[in-house]
Amino acid sequence: MMEKKTIALVIALILIAGAIMYLQQFSPDKSYTGTSVAPGNRTAINAQKALKYEYAKEIALPSGFVNVDNITIGSLIGKKVILVDFWTYSCINCIRTIPYLNAWYAKYHNQGLEIIGVHSPEFQFEHNIDNVRAAVKKFGIQYPVVLDNNFATWSSYQNQYWPADYLIDIDGFIVDRHIGEGDYDTTETHIQDLLKERAEALGIQINISPTTATPANAVSVDFTKVGSPETYFGSAKNEFLGNGKKLTPGLQTLDRPDPTLPNTLYLIGTWNFTDQYAEDTGNGRVIFQYDAKNVYLVASADSATAVRVVLDGKTITDSAGADVRSGVVTVKDEQLYTIVEGNDYGVHTLELDIAQPGLRAYTFTFG
Repeated sequence: MMEKKTIALVIALILIAGAIMYLQQFSPDKSYTGTSVAPGNRTAINAQKALKYEYAKEIALPSGFVNVDNITIGSLIGKKVILVDFWTYSCINCIRTIPYLNAWYAKYHNQGLEIIGVHSPEFQFEHNIDNVRAAVKKFGIQYPVVLDNNFATWSSYQNQYWPADYLIDIDGFIVDRHIGEGDYDTTETHIQDLLKERAEALGIQINISPTTATPANAVSVDFTKVGSPETYFGSAKNEFLGNGKKLTPGLQTLDRPDPTLPNTLYLIGTWNFTDQYAEDTGNGRVIFQYDAKNVYLVASADSATAVRVVLDGKTITDSAGADVRSGVVTVKDEQLYTIVEGNDYGVHTLELDIAQPGLRAYTFTFG
């Protein structure tokens, strides 16, 4: 009897040890010590780098893998240059960086670059792996994407922004961090330099073109001309609500004020405010006077909901966004909708007339 108990105890201890070793690979605190890579000894090089750079952090407690079975940063160090991209699929700033990430992956993946998209959601619906998979397909993303629903990897990197890119060199050091959009030429040039260092470290020959990519579908924004801030509908952040109780959940019946002020959110009708969104209960209208060229709306509905887009008092025509057809945007899927694509930056008044109850509005963003 004692032998069976002893054997059972040994098996249990082995299983526990195995579980601990497995979980440690996803620990938010795991980092690397600049392991040398062949050929030759890079100890001196790593010692110098360690004085200047932090070591890479592992993907921590992933909530799922979107388009890959599994991937770890540890398995790539000493083999690849790595770009870790923090993003979320309804973020317009993230969306505008994707053409560049796709171009870099196509251009440099076979020369030693790996990109890992770490999807850290802002809204609850972005936790849904099926929604993320649909977005990955829509945006043509081929590089691996990992779910970071609990923000473990985000916290490990002490990240605070969408999008944010971290470049990791062949020795496992975070040698560059870029926040937000822009400076694509600088980032690509840095990738080229790191790939050359990788080739030297591994003793291989590669030919890296010094040219930088300008994707045909890239959208550029002059942020000096964008005068409107991201504006939230939900009660947790609706500080720009102009005709109701800010930061207050629950039902509110709101009337149209006269006059309306710039960069102020006005909702007409009865709306149910939750932390993340405001839901129209019928005959709703949204009014916002913005200063920008393009307008985007994050929204959803249980059933397809027609929303008429009115710009400066007229049903939108020439400046209609990609998701608008004959002056109407049909909202259903949980995503970002392009409402206005203007010809130039300027001040305009946008109104949304909602044909039926059930629209959930999350945020306006501008570009």
